[in-house]
Amino acid sequence: MESLKARIETLTQEIKSIVPANAEELEAYRIRFLGTKGLVRDVFGGMKDVPAEQKKEAGQLLNAFKQLAEAHYESFSHLQQGNAGNASFADFSLPGADIALGTRHPLRIVENKIVEIFERLGFAVAEGPEIEDDWHNFTSLNMPEDHTARDMQDTFYVAQNPDWLLRTHTSSVQARVLEEGKLPVRVICPGRVYRNETISARAHCFFHQCEGLYIDENVSFADLKQTLYAFVTEMFGPDIRVRFRPSYFPFTEPSAEMDISCTVCGGSGCSLCKHTGWVEILGCGMVHPDLLRNFNIDPEKYSGFAFGMGVERITQIRYQVNDLRLYSQNDVRFLRQFTTNT
Repeated sequence: MESLKARIETLTQEIKSIVPANAEELEAYRIRFLGTKGLVRDVFGGMKDVPAEQKKEAGQLLNAFKQLAEAHYESFSHLQQGNAGNASFADFSLPGADIALGTRHPLRIVENKIVEIFERLGFAVAEGPEIEDDWHNFTSLNMPEDHTARDMQDTFYVAQNPDWLLRTHTSSVQARVLEEGKLPVRVICPGRVYRNETISARAHCFFHQCEGLYIDENVSFADLKQTLYAFVTEMFGPDIRVRFRPSYFPFTEPSAEMDISCTVCGGSGCSLCKHTGWVEILGCGMVHPDLLRNFNIDPEKYSGFAFGMGVERITQIRYQVNDLRLYSQNDVRFLRQFTTNT
């Protein structure tokens, strides 16, 4: 420790005695003291020889020494700028400084990819308001008044009697499309939705969905399966495997959850798939006949399927992002990792 103090004192006196006269001498000072192989870094290397009980004191001395060396350099920075105003040293034929370009948000990258795939399958894009009424968000979609989703613990209500709320799914956009009465219907509905949930690594009070709807004559569950299989092979590659599990949704019957083989472990088991080899990506099913009747569509003549997926979920699988909060924290260190041309 004493030898370190003595060396710092010696170098401090040397720094104070240096008075650069021009830019070349200032650069020589920078290289000698502040360069990657300079004396400041070399002195910091002596920290490893300091006893543990004295490391705090040594660290304070080293930091003060480094600040002194940097401040001395900055005090002569005008020497570097001395030629800046001399036009004879300006070469206007040189290219300009690069302009830093941003990139799209990872959620937007994935959402655009989802929409692009379904547009190639013949789906149009439909959008709707984020503040919805009860009819479009709940009642028309076969959710009765006592449905749990209507509880204020699950939904953000803006007003009541009549009820207005932040939409809980983009199915409300499907309702507005069906309300127009133009058949057949084949739409994909991307957008932000809101649910009253505690914010954590796995849940957030807002997130993004892409829901799809296809209504026409003679639409079958086979059409649903083939459409979704085409989507996942485009999104995750031709080697992906899928499975459908029976489920329940009030607006579809029959209903199913769709899983894909884990893209990380290939099905052998890992933390992403919870060692099952499968990852759930969306819910789907055949449109409930009562829902069709709500929009004056004859279920004896028309049938259809619907599906819905979370954009965050697909992004997690593609980029292995393990914390939902990262998407909304605006941390440029996180966002700069994603680049795309779309």
